[in-house]
Amino acid sequence: MSAFEDLSRRFSEQQLEGRRSSSIKGPPSGAVHNDVVVREFHEALARSSDMAVAVAAIHALTTVIRNSTSTTMMGLEREIKDGASSLQRYNPTAISLQTGCELFLRYTTRTSALETESFEVAKKKLIERGRRFAETSKRARNIIAENGERFIRPGNRILVHGHSRVVLAILRKAAASGQQFSVVVTEGRPDETGFTMAKVLADLNIPTTVVLDSAVGYAMERIDMVLVGAEAVAESGGIVNKLGTYSVALVAKAHGVPVYVAAESYKFARLFPLSQSDLPLERKQFNVGPLLPASVKVDNPSRDYTPPSCISLLFTDLGVLTPAAVSDELIQLYS
Repeated sequence: MSAFEDLSRRFSEQQLEGRRSSSIKGPPSGAVHNDVVVREFHEALARSSDMAVAVAAIHALTTVIRNSTSTTMMGLEREIKDGASSLQRYNPTAISLQTGCELFLRYTTRTSALETESFEVAKKKLIERGRRFAETSKRARNIIAENGERFIRPGNRILVHGHSRVVLAILRKAAASGQQFSVVVTEGRPDETGFTMAKVLADLNIPTTVVLDSAVGYAMERIDMVLVGAEAVAESGGIVNKLGTYSVALVAKAHGVPVYVAAESYKFARLFPLSQSDLPLERKQFNVGPLLPASVKVDNPSRDYTPPSCISLLFTDLGVLTPAAVSDELIQLYS
């Protein structure tokens, strides 16, 4: 199941549950507004398969401002926060959704200058800020492609793990510039995201090989660099990403292969995990059919944490960063 299909399923279940509750008790206060912001988020994702979750949240929260009936800044700010809370409840384990909402709130309401404006003028400024923030976030991927593409050398063999749109942007730009390189893609079980990535790379006429997740150690001695995306970048400079990223990074480190991470700054999160158990728990269904007795448990976490010691550089829209530089950038983002 793709990320979009998973979000769509959650949206449908939430809508159904909401209808059941309202038929019994009537809609709670603010339920209508919350329902609208979640629907707008869902529709933003549906409009483009390239839409990032955090950017869809920004669009939805800007709509909250535009449609607000509040007549005071305090009331409008409350509506924005309620909308952000609704989105975060919608998928409480999606770190990029949480971070996108937090950054939007900080960006749109962080200055007291709005308090000196008339309410209508202040509201228009908030809408404009939301629009600019969304546009800046959309441009992030192109900036990262420019920053990352120059690290690819002729003849490089690049290993990627999972299907990352920002990683794909780097590879697409490098191929368009005439750079000759090849890509090794892990299969990305259990959702086989590596197959999706391989198909797109093949369509771009980039030489591509798919390997089993368990074959990373075997393949690494022929690899020149590892390039992965991130669901979130922690304060430490480590990353939260698709399950298996940590294993790939450990093998790369053992072979002296650089690990590069491509991530937009809106994925910088105020998280400081010290171990895998510190991550928000998210497990996806993994159907093994009749292969195992019912008494055998199957544990399938969706993500893992890769510490900064395993990461060489991060390609971001703020520039090419070392892991140690991330904490300073976070301070700037939230100040």
